[in-house]
Amino acid sequence: MHQQPHSAPSSHRPLLMGTHQAVSTGHYLATLAAMRILDRGGNAFDAGVAGGLCLGVLYPEFVSVAGVAPIILYLADRQEVTTISGLGRWPRRASAQYFLDHCGGDIPPGILRTVMPAAPDAWITTLELYGTMSFADVAEGAITLCEDGFPAHPLLCELITEHASEYASWESSAAIFLPNGRPPRPGEVFYQKDLGRSLRLMVAAERATRGSGRAAALNAARQAFYRGEIADAIVRYHQANGGFLTHADLAEFRVKVEPPVSTRFHEYDVYACGPWCQGPVLPQVLNLLEGIDLAGLQHNSPVYIHVLTEALKLVYADRERYYGDPEFVDVPMDGLLSKAYAKERRQTLEREQAYPEMPPHGNPWAFSQKKPAWETVSRAPQASEAVGPESLDTTYLCVVDRFGNVFSATPSDGSTATPIIPGTGLTISSRGSQSWTDPAHASSIQPWKRPRLTPNPALVLKDGKPCMAFGTPGGDVQCQAMLQAFLNMVTFGLDAQQAVEAPRFASASFPNSFAPHEYRPGRLNVEENLPAEVRADLAAKGHKLYLWPERTWRAGAVCAIVIDQHTGVLKAAADPRRQNYALTW
Repeated sequence: MHQQPHSAPSSHRPLLMGTHQAVSTGHYLATLAAMRILDRGGNAFDAGVAGGLCLGVLYPEFVSVAGVAPIILYLADRQEVTTISGLGRWPRRASAQYFLDHCGGDIPPGILRTVMPAAPDAWITTLELYGTMSFADVAEGAITLCEDGFPAHPLLCELITEHASEYASWESSAAIFLPNGRPPRPGEVFYQKDLGRSLRLMVAAERATRGSGRAAALNAARQAFYRGEIADAIVRYHQANGGFLTHADLAEFRVKVEPPVSTRFHEYDVYACGPWCQGPVLPQVLNLLEGIDLAGLQHNSPVYIHVLTEALKLVYADRERYYGDPEFVDVPMDGLLSKAYAKERRQTLEREQAYPEMPPHGNPWAFSQKKPAWETVSRAPQASEAVGPESLDTTYLCVVDRFGNVFSATPSDGSTATPIIPGTGLTISSRGSQSWTDPAHASSIQPWKRPRLTPNPALVLKDGKPCMAFGTPGGDVQCQAMLQAFLNMVTFGLDAQQAVEAPRFASASFPNSFAPHEYRPGRLNVEENLPAEVRADLAAKGHKLYLWPERTWRAGAVCAIVIDQHTGVLKAAADPRRQNYALTW
C-alpha cells in the first residue's frame, strides 16, 4: 500500500489543510455557506444541510431542493455510522403496467416519472436527529441566493443552453431558466424567487411553532412542505396534467434511517448506502480487487486500467441483476459482499482481453445466509450505440467538524426532464427515470417502491475512527470515479487533491441507470490526458475507446476530506472538473 507512482502527478490546486473543521462541496458558495454555519457554532450536520440546500439553488440544472439527498454520517459521540435514505417512493397509483400500456414501455420525460420529493425530509430529519440549529438558520444562505441571485457560472449556462428546448417546453420552467427568452450568460445574476418563497413558507411554519420546542418546530417546517401550501400546489399540478401524485402520498412519505453496508479493504473499513442505491458497488469491487497486487500494476498503466474496468463490469452485472429496494426485492447483500464470493468472481476476471459486453452476473445466493423468497429473471439488455443525452446530474458535499462528526451527502435531481411546479420554483424528483418497466427487473416500477438510485456518498474508517469522506456526481460514473480516487490515495499514496485531479476512465459496458437505459457493450471512456500509448494498449486489449476531453465534467467531480489520524490535520480536496471548492480552518 501507499506506493507512490514513478512520477506523482502535480495538481492544479493546493491541498487545503486545517485542524478544526473542513468543508468540500460542488460549488464555492455552498462551501462558504456551510463554513459559516460551523463558524457560528453549528456541527457538521447543521453545516451539511446548509450546504446541501445551497447546492439545490446553485445547481438547479443538476440538483433540486425537492429532489433526492442520500446521506451517510459518522456520529462522534456514538462512534457510529448511519445513513438517511433521502430517496423518494413511486406514488401509490404508479405501476409498470401503466407505462407498458400507455407509454410503449418507456418512462417519458415529464411528471409521470415523478417520485416523492425526499430531500426536504432528509435535510429536516438530519437536523432533528443530529443537528443543533433551526431550519431557519441553515436555510438562510439558500434563501439569500434565491432572492438576491448569484452570478451564473459557466457550467450552469452550458447546461441550460444544451437543454434550452426542454426548458422552453414548460412555461413555468422557461420563466426561470430562459430569462429574457434565452439562457443566462456567465456572470449574469440568476434568480429563483419562487423557490425562495417556498423555503420562506417552511421557515415561517417553523417560527410559528417554536414555542412548542425544537422538534415540533422542525416538524412544522416539514409539514409546510408535505401537507401545506407547497403540497397543494404540487398535487394540483399533477391532477391537472395527468400525474400520479396525491395528497395522501405526500403526507405519508418519510425518509428512512438505515444501517450502511461496508467491507474491509486491507486496513480500511469502507461504508456506503444500501442496495436502494448503487452504493454497494464500491465495497463490492474493492473486495474483488483486494486479492490483486494493484500497486505492482503501476498507477494508470494499461493493465491497471484494464483490471479495474473488468472488475467493475463484473460488479455492474450484479448491480443490474440484484440491486433494488430491499423492501420489495430480495437482495443477497451478505452474499454480494462476501469475501468468498469475491474470490470466486475474481477467477472470472480476464487479465489480457476485455470482455466484449456486460459479463454474466454471479450467484451470491450461494454465499448468503438467507434464501430468496422468489427469483426474478430479467431480459438480457439490448445494445444501443446511439448517442443519447447523458444524465449526469447530481452534486456532492462533505463536512468534518471540530467534534469529529462527519457528514457526506450526494443531493441530486435536475430540472431538464420535468417541469417547475408553477409558483413554487420546485422541480419534483424525477428519479423514477432510474426504474425499469420490465416487471422482472430488480428495479421495476411498483407502487411505493424506491427506484435504484445512482447518487451514493461514502465514508471510510481506519482502526474504528473516521479517516475519509468522499463522493462525486456523475450517474453511472460515480462509483468508478470514487474507486479511482480512493485507490489513488490508499494504494498509490497520492494526496487528496492529486487523487481527485488524476486522469480518469469509466466503463459504459452495462445498461445505463437512466431511462431509456442505453447499453454500449465494451465502451470505455478515457480522458485524453491519459498517454496515447496507454490508450493504444487498452484498444489492443479490446476496449472500445471513447475519448473525453481532459478534465471533463462528465468524468465526475470528486470532493474529499481526509482525516490524518496521527496529527488530527484535516485535508480537503475539490475536483476542478466542476465548480467544486474546499475550505478548512
